[in-house]
Amino acid sequence: MRKTGLVIDGRFCDHDTGAGHPECAERISVLQSLLSGPEFAGMPRVQAREARRSELAAVHSDGHIEAVAASAGRASTYFDADTPASAASYSAALLAAGAAVELVDAVAAGSLDNGFAALRPPGHHAERGRPMGFCLFNNVAVAARHLRAQVGLERILVVDWDVHHGNGTQHCFYDDPSVMYVSLHQYPFYPGSGAAGELGEGDGWGFTVNVPMPAGTGEQDYLAAFSRLILPVAERFDPGFILVSAGFDAHAADPLAAINLQTATFAKMTDALSGLADRCCGGKIVALLEGGYDLEALSDSVSAVISHLREPAVFEAPDVDASAVLRKTAAALEERWGKL
Repeated sequence: MRKTGLVIDGRFCDHDTGAGHPECAERISVLQSLLSGPEFAGMPRVQAREARRSELAAVHSDGHIEAVAASAGRASTYFDADTPASAASYSAALLAAGAAVELVDAVAAGSLDNGFAALRPPGHHAERGRPMGFCLFNNVAVAARHLRAQVGLERILVVDWDVHHGNGTQHCFYDDPSVMYVSLHQYPFYPGSGAAGELGEGDGWGFTVNVPMPAGTGEQDYLAAFSRLILPVAERFDPGFILVSAGFDAHAADPLAAINLQTATFAKMTDALSGLADRCCGGKIVALLEGGYDLEALSDSVSAVISHLREPAVFEAPDVDASAVLRKTAAALEERWGKL
């Protein structure tokens, strides 16, 4: 059994999004109940701490940081129609970004084999200069920049399986060949980005990999995307660390989207990435919570991911033909990565 570290902090609940908002404090409460159970007793915990200004500034503009900071102490601030902040939201967002850094540091140093962080607010929609889509600071981008600049790793892989495209993470690394960003997401859908032809620019061309899935897609096509596209490209990239933007709103039970994954699908995707991590980077993989708005599906799926980080199974590729989406994406990437 691997030494899997966990992050969860009740202060994430202090971010109050208001009555009826899907990104609610109960998302953390239900995971606190889960992780306090006997199945996860004795697992090492990493303490959250507030991100430093320099860590945020490696990803976000001064104006972005100051705008979020200005919400502190105010009863209500709206960055857009979907993205509210309360008096304690700035502090919670600092804790979420800082916790991501603490966890990846522990894994990079070898004191943990891998880890899962139940963070709130989520982050992958936050761009360099603006919060959006429930997200204030981009936690996974802050962690990736830290691994590059402070730990000195040459190549970082970010895999985003949230049902919504992580426009913010793509935006941060679109011209950067040191960070490969891979996203599987419902398309067309919020936020409108993530077409197969979005491949990066300049030196980063070919290091952005988008797998846009039509509504109704299920497990077979997701697992085929891993076996036929994501794993081959990622092995050629040869990352020194793997980060997962682990949203669970692609679950069939989730109310905000129309992808039909099951709880077991998230375990199988974890197996695929754990195997990749074993082959490329000594098993170093950290998953950071993004979306997921059906509380039962969220709890069950997080439990499955953590269990398979602790004890990965062998990933079994489905025996299905590549979909038109996969063929299109593979063709777009061929110039950079060869035949896939």
